Amino acid sequence: MKIRAPAKINLSLRVVGRRADGYHLLDTIMVPVSLYDEIEIRKVRLRVQNKNFMPPLIKIRCDHRLIPDDEQNLAYRAARLLLDKAKSGQPIEIRIRKRIPIGAGLGGGSTDAAATLVGLNRLLKLGFSARKLEHLGLKLGADVPFFIRRRPARARGIGELLQPLGRFARRWLVIVYPGFPVSTAWVYQNLPAKLTKPSVNTSIASSLTGSGNLAEMLVNDLESVTLGRYPKIGLLKGKLLRAGALGSLMSGSGSSVFGVFETKRKAAQAFRRLRQEEESQAFLVHVLNQRFTEKA
Repeated sequence: MKIRAPAKINLSLRVVGRRADGYHLLDTIMVPVSLYDEIEIRKVRLRVQNKNFMPPLIKIRCDHRLIPDDEQNLAYRAARLLLDKAKSGQPIEIRIRKRIPIGAGLGGGSTDAAATLVGLNRLLKLGFSARKLEHLGLKLGADVPFFIRRRPARARGIGELLQPLGRFARRWLVIVYPGFPVSTAWVYQNLPAKLTKPSVNTSIASSLTGSGNLAEMLVNDLESVTLGRYPKIGLLKGKLLRAGALGSLMSGSGSSVFGVFETKRKAAQAFRRLRQEEESQAFLVHVLNQRFTEKA
């Protein structure tokens, strides 16, 4: 079974509080975009020639040298979690074709984990509901539940309280990855103690449906921390604006930034210009509304 696992961007991200256990409370708008990792999951047939040897229950293969193939990998942990929950001893192999940059604020690890949960659930016919998979996904990371249904949503709490936003006008964006990762843990550790007040952007609905100004809702409370240490991120935001973006923002805790464009043509023109940026990667994408694309 193959599943395309999409990246996400945060169109807005507000830090609205902090729990007693140290986790920050967020109010964020997340949308999946057409930049994908590809996850292939298959059953491994048992061929035990030595009764004292058992093959590994989970095997990870990835075409990116920096991706771990053990318990450090979120897809591995997702598979282990689901197999344990189902009390299944079926050995599996997971192949990851990595296209989403690492440490980019685009949810690469989380989307791979969610795709593993969804794909393995269907491959083994386990029958877990999407809600159950979201609950399991939260054990792996705050963004994983969002990627189970992978549809535009407002996320609150630590990311587990999801409110679907429905369909809206297709938006074209250019994402630029500056060539280096940013540690999410470091960003939150260095976030100032003074947090923003909870607020509801009343223009969200009109902005997403195309009748409002989407650029007006682009805000990220984490930018001040990340840009202070990595000024190149701010420079890339400026280049996106000069290339014609209606607005530009850092996604999540960084390091990627994106620009929102009025038309596909204008986005493509900016993409051609920005893909020449030294040591950076540029991606021309659009917002997604559908569910996981998979094939047996």
